Amino acid sequence: MASRSVPARPPAPPRRRRRRLGGLLALTLALAAAPATASAAPPGNGPGGGAVDLGPNVTVFDPSTPVDQIQATLDATHAQQVDNEMGTERYAYLFKPGTYGTDSDPLQIKVGYNTEISGLGASPSDVVINGKVETYNRCLAPDNCIALNNFWRTVSNLTIQVNGTGQDGCRATANFWAVSQAVSLRRVQVQGGDLSLMDYCTAGPQYASGGFIADSTAGTVINGSQQQWITRNSVIGSWSNGVWNQVFSGVEGAPSDATFPDPPYTTLETTPLSREKPFLFVDERGRYAVRVPDAQRDTRGVSWDEGMTAGRTIPLSDFLVVTPDTGFGRINSQLARGGHLLFTPGVYDVAHSLKVKRAGTVVLGIGQATLTATRGVTPLQVEDVPGVVVAGLTIDAGTQLSPVLLQVGDGKGRATSDPANPTTLSDVYFRVGGPHIGKAGTALEVNSDHVLIDHTWVWRADHGVEGFTAGVNGDTDRRRTNTGRNGVVVNGDDVTATGLFVEHFQQHNTIWNGERGRVVLYQNEIPYDPPSQADWQEPDGTLGWAAYKVGDHVREHRLDGGGVYGYQRNAEPGITTETGFEVPVRPGVQLHHVMTVHLDGIGVIENVVNDVGGRSDPTTQGTPQYVVDYPG
Repeated sequence: MASRSVPARPPAPPRRRRRRLGGLLALTLALAAAPATASAAPPGNGPGGGAVDLGPNVTVFDPSTPVDQIQATLDATHAQQVDNEMGTERYAYLFKPGTYGTDSDPLQIKVGYNTEISGLGASPSDVVINGKVETYNRCLAPDNCIALNNFWRTVSNLTIQVNGTGQDGCRATANFWAVSQAVSLRRVQVQGGDLSLMDYCTAGPQYASGGFIADSTAGTVINGSQQQWITRNSVIGSWSNGVWNQVFSGVEGAPSDATFPDPPYTTLETTPLSREKPFLFVDERGRYAVRVPDAQRDTRGVSWDEGMTAGRTIPLSDFLVVTPDTGFGRINSQLARGGHLLFTPGVYDVAHSLKVKRAGTVVLGIGQATLTATRGVTPLQVEDVPGVVVAGLTIDAGTQLSPVLLQVGDGKGRATSDPANPTTLSDVYFRVGGPHIGKAGTALEVNSDHVLIDHTWVWRADHGVEGFTAGVNGDTDRRRTNTGRNGVVVNGDDVTATGLFVEHFQQHNTIWNGERGRVVLYQNEIPYDPPSQADWQEPDGTLGWAAYKVGDHVREHRLDGGGVYGYQRNAEPGITTETGFEVPVRPGVQLHHVMTVHLDGIGVIENVVNDVGGRSDPTTQGTPQYVVDYPG
């Protein structure tokens, strides 16, 4: 726990695992029809000055809309989405500049699965929510309310003026954001109250596995039961509590890490490389556009406190606005001529690879737009060109094996790159299994140089709708049904990752072969489902596969803040992983603040990095083993 605790709020509990949710999810999918949403048609900014349809699952509010109407719309969506973890429904709710809610009649928004709440201002201060924007613990049973599975939702580009009027005494104390992976809070101001990353009111605080904040400001932040978290390029008043791995990069007001691991803070004065995520906004003439921020080096604090975020503005008329009815031939034609894409909320079955061939292309998704591989294709390929930005997409494996889900560069030696304008992936998430059976060789493969990965969750699913009784109740066929060899493979040089979350792949979860790689926060769980040691070892007999593997030839690499967690479900006792992190022993390869922990009481991780660090086993269940610096 942190040295600054919060009086009268429970301490962070030990880590527990996600529960299988099949029965509850099956009921969820039988919910009544989706709540009504309005198609937004912003005037005068389509091709030839015509209107633009942002799709059937986008609603745009303006300040003249009655608060009770907005509240009813959002409440209906939350009621549908609060348990709809694996469903196909996707929604984006966008707010034009103005103030929503009053002191006596606040707008109190609850955000469920696959929902985006975003402002349409040029600055976060242009849209003010007088009320709350919250996610609470999800109750799987009356006595089992957790935040551990609160995935896939987005809040961005607005100000929350915290107002708990009408809520009970506990709930009114803070804006609750009790979330886990694949959730981003970007370009958000939280004013007038605390921001709590745990829900201590709903049978709380319980368990959470988050998370990501960037380009945001807040006063007191209560971390509580979050096992890991990264806050990047932000301003905070104070931060309380922490479980295992809390990372701050370029954050004004960040706590000191001088006594690591008590508390478990890792603090970088500046962020080595950053680029804020593109955002949709309405300009002074009422025309829609996308702001694409510039890449920055060695930065601290937010990007918008002295005016418009530095970057370029692209009119929405330069984008193909993609809906689920758009043909993929039309999409690839747009990409071939260097046009941009805006994917609106929906699930898109991709039978032919989408190929980004031109430098500077922007592919932006809103409302958790999801690309699903069919026929074993690679859904998205980015050629070896600089300055491409891909943001706000989830990419799913399909039932036929895809070699890769997202490939950046083909690795054939024709690369061009620009250190001042790196290709950037922001809030791009991957699933192998979950809503359906999934098969992939590698989820994310980066062959280009000078690439920035800014927040990703690369997940081989440990629970889901179909095919997931395996690995539970003695059935171990899931390891053959939902297959994924590696989560992330980086072959390019000068690749940076800020917020790299990779889980449950069947061999090395992350392989880093490129030179001068830089990672700020790494989180991993090794797979749950090897039934025996024979199923969990390398061909040379090495026990298990290191989660984070830096190539033997690599001479320069740095990781700040890394954790590898072990959990074997229904496996034989004593399944062993030799080491969490495997790296070449060279002065230029440096790991700072890394740890392992085993959670099930039966498995073993022998070492933290190479042959250094304490043993995680049943005698240390739930207690992290830390290495402050490697080499020491």
